[in-house]
Amino acid sequence: MGSPTRIGALLAAVLAVIAAVGFSFVPQQAHAATLTQVTGFGTNPTNLNMYVYAPDRLAARPALLVMIHYCTGTASAVHNGGGRDYVTAADRYGFVIVYPEATRDGRCFDVSTQNALRRNGGSDSTGIMSMVSHARQRYNVDPARIVVSGISSGAMMTNVLAAEYPDVFSAASAFAGVPAGCFATTDGSMWNSQCSGGTLNKTPQQWGDQARAMFPGYTGSYPRIQLWHGTNDTTLAYPNFGEALDQWTNVHGVSRTPVSTDQPQSNWTRTRYGASGVVEGISAQGTGHDVPTAGMVGHAITFLGLDRPGDPTTTTTTTTTTPPPSQGCSVKTTVNAWNTGLTANLTITNTSATPVRGWSLVFTLPGGQTITSGWSATYSPTSGQVTARNVSYNGDIAPGASTTIGFQATHTGNAGAPSSFSLNGNTCTTG
Repeated sequence: MGSPTRIGALLAAVLAVIAAVGFSFVPQQAHAATLTQVTGFGTNPTNLNMYVYAPDRLAARPALLVMIHYCTGTASAVHNGGGRDYVTAADRYGFVIVYPEATRDGRCFDVSTQNALRRNGGSDSTGIMSMVSHARQRYNVDPARIVVSGISSGAMMTNVLAAEYPDVFSAASAFAGVPAGCFATTDGSMWNSQCSGGTLNKTPQQWGDQARAMFPGYTGSYPRIQLWHGTNDTTLAYPNFGEALDQWTNVHGVSRTPVSTDQPQSNWTRTRYGASGVVEGISAQGTGHDVPTAGMVGHAITFLGLDRPGDPTTTTTTTTTTPPPSQGCSVKTTVNAWNTGLTANLTITNTSATPVRGWSLVFTLPGGQTITSGWSATYSPTSGQVTARNVSYNGDIAPGASTTIGFQATHTGNAGAPSSFSLNGNTCTTG
């Protein structure tokens, strides 16, 4: 019999072989996407940090979201906190998220200085645009699907970027911000108490001119913009919501009178402006500065057009449909009528188990009704049996999800609701 020492050594060797063989059959874990810091991304006059989240399943031609944090915030805090629903959507739809991170005391973004409020002025917005350029090249980004969103200080920067770089961003969603330029100061301070308190009031034309002055001579289109604000906000007071709506309806050249009003949730009031809903405001009753709250980012994702996969050959959603839903759809109609006119809002719900990728909703108008304008869809013809087709930002409807469209029409006495709905050839229930 061998010595204990030799037996122990032999046993150890055998166990080592078994372990090596056993471990060789353990499957390797798939790579998991993480928030990653990027350095050397280009001109960065105010020493911002850049972080990127690129999902493992990246679209061939992905959208790009610039997500901007609040004062005292960090890229990690917004990635794992208020902006987490954006991350979930990025994993699903394959878009890239860039997170600028302020490094100055207080970690607020500069939306106050003269350099901050002009295109290529040499402040934070310049560094952010370097990040955008870097990401566009690195990830083969679809240039027609570059969007921006932010919270508080990040919302203020969202408005500024939409004004300074309207040729880059296609849409923006700002949670509890102020109009672009509202925080301007001349004493070197980065805090404007008059603006934060909601007492800086201007006409729509003055606000619009202030935004246009950030990119002088520009005559092209501006990003579609969505504005969120809580009625109980005491940090950036609620009147800023109305001032921002004044600014962006003026910039877009649309009426300040909403084309539609609805309530996506019980304490939200959503108003849309312009025939295609280029400006959208959501007022959250009883909510303070702690936005986004549950459900808000989901609506922002749809507004920004991020809830559809990137396409390697096209940059806009086509109206060509995929096979219709396997089970069905439902449509809820709300009509508000007056003497010879009416508005109708149609909420389309996908009740099937498969997503809708591009849609056409066919319905019949009562006799004597003629559509004069519409939003969130294109309509043809304007009377009789009408076909409404999705626009660029609402072509996808996930299982169980909804999208709302609407129109204004004249009537000759019959102000009834449309009927006989079908979505991509499937008959819809009504309710």
